[in-house]
Amino acid sequence: MPDNDPSGHAPRPAGPPVPERRPVELVAHGDIRIDDWYWLRDKEDPAVIAHLVAENAYTEAAMSGTVGLQAALFDEIVARIEETDLSVPVRKGPWFYYGRTVEGSNYGIHGRRPAAVAVAVAEQGAATAVGGDAHGGVPEGEQVILDENLLAEGHDYFALGNLSVSPDHAWLVYSTDTTGGERYTMRFRELSTGLESPESLEDTSYGVAWANDNATVFFVRVDEAMRPYQLWRHRVGTDPSNDVLVLEEPDDRFYLGVGRTKDDRFILCGLDSKVTSEFQALSADDPRGEFTVIEPRRHGIEYSVDHDRGDAQGGSDDGRFLIVTNDGAEDFRLMEAPDRAPDRAQWREVIPARPGVRLDAVDPFADHLVVYEREGGETRIRVIHASTGASTPVSQPESPSTVWGGANPEYDSTTLRYGYTSLTTPRSVYDLDLDTGEAVLRKRQPVLGDFDPVRYRTERRWAAAEDGTQVPISLVYRPDLVPVPGAAGQEGAGRRGGSDGAPCLLYGYGSYEASMDPTFSSLRLSLLDRGFIYAIAHVRGGGEMGRRWYEDGKFAAKPNTFTDFVACARSLVTGGWTSPDRLVARGGSAGGLLMGAVANLAPELFRAIVAEVPFVDCLTTILDETLPLTVLEWEEWGNPVDDPGIYSVIKSYSPYDNVRSVDEAGAPVRYPDILATAGLSDPRVGFWEPAKWVAKLRAANPENNVLLKTELGAGHGGPSGRYDAWRDEAFVYAFILDALGLTDQAPPP
Repeated sequence: MPDNDPSGHAPRPAGPPVPERRPVELVAHGDIRIDDWYWLRDKEDPAVIAHLVAENAYTEAAMSGTVGLQAALFDEIVARIEETDLSVPVRKGPWFYYGRTVEGSNYGIHGRRPAAVAVAVAEQGAATAVGGDAHGGVPEGEQVILDENLLAEGHDYFALGNLSVSPDHAWLVYSTDTTGGERYTMRFRELSTGLESPESLEDTSYGVAWANDNATVFFVRVDEAMRPYQLWRHRVGTDPSNDVLVLEEPDDRFYLGVGRTKDDRFILCGLDSKVTSEFQALSADDPRGEFTVIEPRRHGIEYSVDHDRGDAQGGSDDGRFLIVTNDGAEDFRLMEAPDRAPDRAQWREVIPARPGVRLDAVDPFADHLVVYEREGGETRIRVIHASTGASTPVSQPESPSTVWGGANPEYDSTTLRYGYTSLTTPRSVYDLDLDTGEAVLRKRQPVLGDFDPVRYRTERRWAAAEDGTQVPISLVYRPDLVPVPGAAGQEGAGRRGGSDGAPCLLYGYGSYEASMDPTFSSLRLSLLDRGFIYAIAHVRGGGEMGRRWYEDGKFAAKPNTFTDFVACARSLVTGGWTSPDRLVARGGSAGGLLMGAVANLAPELFRAIVAEVPFVDCLTTILDETLPLTVLEWEEWGNPVDDPGIYSVIKSYSPYDNVRSVDEAGAPVRYPDILATAGLSDPRVGFWEPAKWVAKLRAANPENNVLLKTELGAGHGGPSGRYDAWRDEAFVYAFILDALGLTDQAPPP
C-alpha cells in the first residue's frame, strides 16, 4: 500500500520479508501435499529466527503510523484501571488470604492476615468486606507470602503455576516459569520465617496437593510431548532424588491431574482423555497409602468427583463421593456413592438428567449443595438445602450474563462466594447467606473515569446456521453511538454508524467444549466509546448450549464451527448492525483456526481479522505424533493418521492448506487485513504455524495485507506482565482502527 494511500490507513513499508521456498513433500493416505515453508518450524536454523525478527521489524514499520494512537489507547486503558487494588479476601481457617497489585508493578502480590485482625478492623467500619479494604492499600497485619515481582526480576517472561498453602498454614508451595514453555520449577517456603527449603523440583506441571501431615506434597510432571503423565510424592526438606513416583499414565490419550476434595478428606488423582475419565482417591491422612480407583475408565464415560462428609445425612461415618457424570445422561447428572465402596454398582442418582440443562459441577457444604448449570446458553447457580431438599436459584439481573463460583475453601461455611458479570456490568463478588438467601455485594471491579454502565446495552441475538440451527450471539454497544436497526431516530445527533451500520468486532472460539461466556472488560470500552459493537458468536464446538452443541462441532462435524461463525457475521450484516467494510473478526489458538477457516470461506465478509497464536497448520500438526499434545488432540479433532475420512475432513478446512489465490471464477482473492501473532516458546501452537500461514497468504496474492508479530521471549499466552499485556491490547486495537480507517476517531467527551 503506497505512502499516499487515500483510505486513511497508516503508511506501509515497501515490502514484507519473503522467506525462501524449500519445498517438502508430505504424503498421507496416498495424498501428496507440497509445503514450501515447512523449514520454518526449525528454530535451530538461524534463518528462522532471522525471518521472525524481520517480520517483527516489518510489522513495527507497518504500524509506525499508529504509534501515537497506540500510546493514546494504552493511556485510556490504564486510566480506567485501579492499578493499586486488592481482591476480596477469602477465609481459610485462622487466616484471610488475598491478592493485590501495586501501581507500576507488572505482577501480583499474594498476602494474608490473621482472621482476628481482619474481623476487628471490619467491626470498626474500616473495610468494605470482612478481611480487608477491597479497593486497594496494604491491609493491617499483612504478611506477604509471595511477591511475583521479586521472582520476575531479571526475566523477560514470568508466570506463576501452582500456589498452595499447607493445611496447617505453615508452608507455601509455588512454581514458576520464566520461558513461556510451561515447564515449571517448584519450591517451598516456610511462611513463619520467609525462608525457603533448599530443594527445587524441575519440570513440574499444573496441579499440586498437600497431605494432611503438612509435609508431603503430590505433584505432576510432563513427558516430552508436554503431556501431564506422572504423579510424584515429595516430602518438604528432602532430596528430590528420593521422591517417589506414585502413578504413571501410559496411555498417550490421557493426562493426569491432582487435587484435594473440598472437605480435606481425600487427595484425588484424575486421569482424563477428551472423552473418558478415571479418578483414584487416597486418604489425605495416609500419604504413603495406595490410591484406589473410584470407577475404572470406560470409553466415552466422563465423570468428576468431590467428597461430602455427610454431616447433614447422619454423621462423619456416612461420607459420600459426589459424582457428576455423563453415564446415562448426555448433559450429565449427579450421582452419589459411599466412600467405602464407590464403584459403579453403588451409585445412586441425586440429580437426574434434565432436558435443556447441562450440569457442570457441584460444590458441597456441610448443610448445602451448590449446583452449577447451563440453561438457554447461560450459566446458572442453584443452592439445595441438604436436609429439606429445597432448591433456590441465585439471582441474575441481566441477560445475557455470567455467574460462577468463587473461592469457597471451607466446607463448614454457611456463605457462598460467587461472581457475577455481564457485558455491561463489571465483575462483581457476592457473598450469599446459604440459610437466608441474602446476597451482599462485596466488591465490583472498579472502572475509573466517567464510566457509567447505563450508557451501554447488552442483548442476545440469534443467527440461522446453514442447517437451520439457531446460533446465539451476545452483543454490547452504546445505543447513543450505534444505529440500532429498527430503532426510531437511529440517524440522530451523535450517532457515528451511518446507514451502513456500525464498526463491529466479532469474537469466536468454538472448540474443546469451552464456553465464551459474556463478561465485562474495561479495555473494551476504548472500542465501544468509538461507536463499536462488540459481539461474541457462540458457535458449535463450544459448550454454551450443552454437550450436543459441542458434539456438533467436532470430528467430522467440525466445519459447523466455521459456517456458524460466518452465519453470525452475515446475520449482523443483513440485520443492519454492521457491514463487511466495518466488520472485524478475532480469535486465538483454536479460535485462531476459526479465523483462518472463515478467512478462506468468506474473505469478502470481513475488513480485518486478528488471529492470535492461531492453530492454522492443523493437518500437518495433528499428523505429527512427535509434537507436544498431538495424540491428546485426536479425541478432539479426529485421528488423521489412521482414519483417511478424518484426514479428508481436516484437510478440507485446514487454513494453511486452503489458502486461495483465485476464486471459482478465476478472479484474484483479496483476503481481509490480517494480524497474526505467535510465541517462540509456545508449547501448544508452534510459532511456525502463523509464520508459514502469513508467508503463504502473501504468496497467494501480493495485495494481501498481512502482519506477523512474534513474541520472542514468551509462549502461548503472550506477554506475561500486565502492563505489557495492556500495551499488546492497545496494539491490537490500533490495528483494528487502522484497518477500518478510524485512526482519527476519538471517543466522545
